[in-house]
Amino acid sequence: MDVEKFHLFLIVMSVVALFVFVALYFVKAGYGMFRTSSWGLSINNKLAWMLMEAPVFVVMFWLWGRSGVGFSMPVYVFFLLFQLHYLQRSFIFPFLMKGKSRMPLAIMVMGIVFNVLNGMMQAGGLFYFAPEGLYDGGMDYFLKPHAVAGLLLFVVGMGINLHSDHVIRHLRRPGDTKHYLPARGLYRYVTSANYFGELVEWTGFAILTASPAAWVFVWWTFANLVPRADAIHKRYREEFGDEAVGGRKRVIPFIY
Repeated sequence: MDVEKFHLFLIVMSVVALFVFVALYFVKAGYGMFRTSSWGLSINNKLAWMLMEAPVFVVMFWLWGRSGVGFSMPVYVFFLLFQLHYLQRSFIFPFLMKGKSRMPLAIMVMGIVFNVLNGMMQAGGLFYFAPEGLYDGGMDYFLKPHAVAGLLLFVVGMGINLHSDHVIRHLRRPGDTKHYLPARGLYRYVTSANYFGELVEWTGFAILTASPAAWVFVWWTFANLVPRADAIHKRYREEFGDEAVGGRKRVIPFIY
């Protein structure tokens, strides 16, 4: 793949994300609280999450190794940050899950396809097709204002995401099967605080790296999570009532 084909790849991915964004307002992705038998065969949720998320970790590692960029700064730090997220998402998060829920195979396969493509996209943007001179300067790159802001947003977003997942996992006591409305942390302001954290995290990564591929990933994250946050918000209002949900927004505090 040359740079022109890579840019075409980014355009195609962006257009597909637009269709996904619109479609998800009409079709609820059938995992978690929206899983139904109509999605067909399903497997253990923990295994499905690991199999779905791990490919991007593997693809990114493989393409980093083949690229020859090695430990050059600042790209090596970008690589480590990306891998840190997916190390947690692939090999820690699934095994912290409680319960015996399942994920449709169709959802898992779609996730695998996207994650493979995203690994190629991010590796291309950082290791193979970055504009000449963009990452010159070594560690001094991190003194630039946009790099400081981006790194801060990445860390804050990851923290919000991890804390929000912790809140969700501890809504129930062992043996309890009731549904509860999360209300700790940023769940006081939005009904999908975990998604807000992920949006902040990847926006920070895009600002930090100044990579067009990273911005396409932000758009994909938005296109995938914002419609789902809307569906979750509506489900909570149906289940717990407007008074209980109150003025919480869907995913972006005070805005949406």
